[in-house]
Amino acid sequence: MGDIRLNRVDQGQTKIKNVPIAVTPEGFWCCPSPVVFQKSHKPQNPLNKTKPSSSPPQPQPKNSVQKKPVPVQVTERRGSASVSASSRLVVSDDQQCSIGLERASAGTSLAGERVSSRPKIETMPRKVAIEFGEPGTCDMKVVLLGKQGFSVKLSVHRDVLIEKSSFFSEKFSEQSDLSSLQIGDCEDVEIYVEAVGLMYCKEMKQRLMKQNVSRILRILKVAEFLGFSSCVQSCLEYLEAVPWVGDEEEEKVVSTVLQLQGEGIGINPVLKRVSSDVSNVPKDTLSHIIELVLKSNEEKGRREMKSIVLKLLRENNSLPSYARSTDTCNDMIYRSCRSCLDSLLSLFKQAAEPTFAEKPSNERDLVVKHIALEADNLSWLLDILVDKQGADEFALLWANQQELAVLHANLPIVSRYHVSCISGRLFVCIGRGELLPSKETRQLLLQTWLQPLMNDYNWLQHGCRSFDRKLVEEGIGRTILTLPLEDQQSILLSWVGSFLKTGDSCPNLQRAFEVWWRRTFIRPYVENQGNAVSDSSTVSKKDE
Repeated sequence: MGDIRLNRVDQGQTKIKNVPIAVTPEGFWCCPSPVVFQKSHKPQNPLNKTKPSSSPPQPQPKNSVQKKPVPVQVTERRGSASVSASSRLVVSDDQQCSIGLERASAGTSLAGERVSSRPKIETMPRKVAIEFGEPGTCDMKVVLLGKQGFSVKLSVHRDVLIEKSSFFSEKFSEQSDLSSLQIGDCEDVEIYVEAVGLMYCKEMKQRLMKQNVSRILRILKVAEFLGFSSCVQSCLEYLEAVPWVGDEEEEKVVSTVLQLQGEGIGINPVLKRVSSDVSNVPKDTLSHIIELVLKSNEEKGRREMKSIVLKLLRENNSLPSYARSTDTCNDMIYRSCRSCLDSLLSLFKQAAEPTFAEKPSNERDLVVKHIALEADNLSWLLDILVDKQGADEFALLWANQQELAVLHANLPIVSRYHVSCISGRLFVCIGRGELLPSKETRQLLLQTWLQPLMNDYNWLQHGCRSFDRKLVEEGIGRTILTLPLEDQQSILLSWVGSFLKTGDSCPNLQRAFEVWWRRTFIRPYVENQGNAVSDSSTVSKKDE
């Protein structure tokens, strides 16, 4: 890429910088940058002030126009030799004069602007003229009318446009003697100019490599309109190979590519980056990812991947129900839950053996580590199911682990307390209404796991950083209060005995106890009083 640079102009003239050019087999062509199309003219008032002199100024004719050519330096930065100008750029306004192409070997000349009696330049329509190929060989004019008031005249070669563009080929076939073609309401005049310039390029890929994704998408739209199939294909190859930065850019690429219409346009290579032809890939892939996470022994990587997968699955849960395969995913997760439970039960049996304490410390530590790992895996799977509103079956699975609960009492607290964290998490979820197991499941859950949780409670408070005492106590209390009043009484009276013996080493269920007390002793009295008042009022009415 090279630059066209215009030196500073005299009073009243416009300054245009950095007009990009691209080398072609026939020299170079000039594509005006947004500076040319969008930059406003700013009259330089201080330069119009005349210096005082002894002799009065000579009067100028009323309609005189001052013109001064502006030299343009065109160089090719990829080599030391300069490239001769075979295409020129002229900027002018309709109020002064028509556009003329001056065949100067050094480059471009800029028409001077009216010095006196001129309207505001910002409101004037502007014109740009560009010539492609060898000077003087153009046999066709294409006029682009932009919506912003721009008028761009392209001096082109009929045979080049017919060869490259089905749009131009069709227009020229309708009128063989057509010498000028006008395209109105061009939303992106700059890109139309660039697309015509690309018709003169043999190495289109190298030209497009200098652009960003946003500009390639603009070129792609215009190329499709012009039926410039080789440019469309080059743009698609670019989009297939270049990285897309961010979700917003990805959405723009996909939406633009999906809008392409026409035979022979290969959009599949681009779209394969975001979609797959294999229908069962999401389910199988998710199952494989979860299996990899569950079997990992590296603590940091496992913890981070669990967090990432949980976050992404939560994003999936925000999709409409018809776009999710909830049942299939839940079945796969529950298979993993059962596998973890079987492994956990086997590890508990090993740790509960009488000879376990006599084994080498490294073997004992390995079993304890695996217990913690499987308990953590179950907690993670429970979090996934809660987010998917499908954890009711997990509560039933956990409530039916009576054998595991019996073995729980035979293990040291340091080896077993991770399991009590799962029980606490379930009670919190039930207390919040995040899962709604049946009354029988809630009763069985409390019967099986409340006492093991109370046995580990002191250790959980002081040895488990993730344990939230107030949250768990509130969850246990609310779970108890969902049961029939007789069951509430049985559980809470048992809790009173434990609390009076161990104090803070036992969950504090005073709020649940108070609610049960009012339901048992106060509510019946209030209801009886209400009934008595109602009966007396009924008797008094009869007497009347």
